Amino acid sequence: MKSHKMLFRNAIVAALGGLLFGFDTAVISGTTDALQALYELTSQSKGFTVASALIGTILGAVLVGKPTDRFGRRAVLIVLAVFYFVSAVGCGFAWDWYSLLFFRFLGGLAVGGASVVSPMYIAEISPARIRGRLVALAQFNIVLGILLAFLSNYVIATMHLGESEWRWMFGVEAFPAAAFFFLLFANPESPRWLIGKGRTTEARQILTELGTDADDVDKEVQVIEESIHLERDLSHEPFYCAKYFTPISLAVMIAMFNQLSGINAILYYAPNVFKMAGAAAESAMLQSALIGLTNLIFTMLAMAVIDLFGRKKLMLVGSIGYIISLGAAAAAFYYYGKDFSPLGGKIVLGAIILFIAAHAFGQGAVIWVFISEIFPNRVRARGQALGAFTHWIMAAAISWTFPMIADHLGTGHVFAFYAVMMLFQLFWVLFMMPETKGIPLEEIQKKFGIE
Repeated sequence: MKSHKMLFRNAIVAALGGLLFGFDTAVISGTTDALQALYELTSQSKGFTVASALIGTILGAVLVGKPTDRFGRRAVLIVLAVFYFVSAVGCGFAWDWYSLLFFRFLGGLAVGGASVVSPMYIAEISPARIRGRLVALAQFNIVLGILLAFLSNYVIATMHLGESEWRWMFGVEAFPAAAFFFLLFANPESPRWLIGKGRTTEARQILTELGTDADDVDKEVQVIEESIHLERDLSHEPFYCAKYFTPISLAVMIAMFNQLSGINAILYYAPNVFKMAGAAAESAMLQSALIGLTNLIFTMLAMAVIDLFGRKKLMLVGSIGYIISLGAAAAAFYYYGKDFSPLGGKIVLGAIILFIAAHAFGQGAVIWVFISEIFPNRVRARGQALGAFTHWIMAAAISWTFPMIADHLGTGHVFAFYAVMMLFQLFWVLFMMPETKGIPLEEIQKKFGIE
């Protein structure tokens, strides 16, 4: 029981990187109108302002792999906590558009790094039987962070702080960032990383405290050592080779489909979407908070069943929900155009709520669990980085182009495109996605024919 409590506590702390990830992702949604007015942004520069953090996430996801392997998972998480804090304070005190872009970029580096390291760390300290639920804590905290950002934006908006309102929306992130930094010092290092560095005694002690699948620490150490032995023998082996084609292709596809649903565009521009559908400004903020609450509820539901139903079934349910909700939103915008009735606004709200529920129960809960599972230990950091890089470069492209496409072609076309992409995802899940639930990490590589 003690080991379970310690394991859960360590996973929760590591998953705070996800909470800051979610908060940083959603908080800008409440500031876009103020920034557009203050800096006289066009739809293109507005999109770039939103995407500036995402450019940082791309680099963060790519660059974090080697430091994570060299210095350890926990040490890198501590550095990312500092980045989050500096970004929040810097955005709150930004003196011009360029300084805002820089601090948003710095926060993006932290988000990209956390999207790789947090789930990796949790996967490496967790027994296989509960790994899905524990890694899903990172996703739970992402959606909790999104909800907190929407609620924070709404509360600050009701305080009518005037020109400094958007600064407070950014600045409050400094508080959870500081908490993340200090709590990490009580977490142990990943036992798999320690064994890879020859620090087996420390790893054995941590595994004893955290627990293993068969309650046999010696056997667990032996399995990890065999995996590490292969890693050392193949240390100069290229990552992009035929041997790793299956996990690489799976990681790239699930990451691409995640963003081709339009999830980040909707999160970043949620108040704008509701305003397009006829909602007043403060009402749009409140509806955004409702989206965050839906996200949280269905993520919790997915966490409860991900190790029971498996990753594939959740993806199937989510794909169908995507198609229905995005199709309904597209139809509403096609029918009403820019002249929404109250009924039209309710249809859009209902469609977006269903969309968020589908995402939270499917892609949102599965993506980081799945990517953290499918790569062998020797290339897991690089594989996680590839998945995160793909995810974030697609997020930047989708978020940057959303306001431009919506302005020039109409919002209905945007939602229709996302719906078609989710139809392709459904086929991919049905015919190409494998199930990984309950399989030890060292066994998954054998399932893919990797020795």
